[in-house]
Amino acid sequence: MVVVLAVVAVQAGKVYLKGIPINTISGINALSGLGIIVLVALASAGALALLVHRSFGAPRVTESVDPGQRGLKFRQAWIPGPGGKRLFAWLLPAEQATGTMVMIHGWGGNAEFMLPLAEPFQAAGMNVLLIDARNHGRSDGGGHSSLPRFAADVGCAVDWVREQTEFAGPVALFGHSLGAGAVLLAAADRGDIDAVISLASFAHPAAMMRRFMSRRRLPTILVPAILRYVEWLIGRRFADIAPINTVCRLTCPVLLVHGSDDRTVPEADLAAMREKCAGHPPEFLLIPGAGHTSVSRFLTHQEDFLAFLRGAGLDLRAATGRTT
Repeated sequence: MVVVLAVVAVQAGKVYLKGIPINTISGINALSGLGIIVLVALASAGALALLVHRSFGAPRVTESVDPGQRGLKFRQAWIPGPGGKRLFAWLLPAEQATGTMVMIHGWGGNAEFMLPLAEPFQAAGMNVLLIDARNHGRSDGGGHSSLPRFAADVGCAVDWVREQTEFAGPVALFGHSLGAGAVLLAAADRGDIDAVISLASFAHPAAMMRRFMSRRRLPTILVPAILRYVEWLIGRRFADIAPINTVCRLTCPVLLVHGSDDRTVPEADLAAMREKCAGHPPEFLLIPGAGHTSVSRFLTHQEDFLAFLRGAGLDLRAATGRTT
């Protein structure tokens, strides 16, 4: 903040501002008080920004197991990402592939978490590309992480797939948690995706952040300022990127999957998305007993995932994937 005072002259121990004499001492006191207010405001803004970045910083966990250790054919890839950053990825090629599935993890995750979920798609005849978002896994770091940045990383992965001559055919997206919201946003922004499976997505980022801040016991009075700051930081309004809105903009087939025992994102978020898109609702799958990261329970419904893709027009064979 810069405060500009113009036309100031000093005469006989007095300060003149636009011709109006002001007692020097009182003027200095007034300016000192203003300076203190400015410094307090700047310090408060800086403290708020530091609080946000520390509270919402994503932990980086690198992969400890690769697909080869699960008996899968794969190759490692580095995908050009936004701003010259590189995205780490595993490509699981399928014999006589009929399409490609691009998969992305959630906040603090990596490609390894998605690996068991990828196997049924490869077994059914899809190439599978599992990526690490920026600041996650082995991908390059680069500032903050956010829903729009996750979606941008998904978009770069799709562009890379389209450039590979051996990857002809439809492209589908699969995301978990924050990645689930990201695949909806990426598909809505692009318009060239054939199908989307969104697993455990929240409905609205503001509501999700409010729940997070409540669990962290952050002072309620700070919440509105934090929400506005995050909107400014990510460069997009929450309403524009909220899954409850982006899912209704999609024209490709969409499957929303949720666990009935999810304690991170309540089942009510799924119900809200269902109600919002009542005119042209996506398909919904509620998995009994599944929590937010219940991979083994998710896999018990792998045939439902494949049936959805077949219904979306993808030519898939019967899968023989594992359930762990």
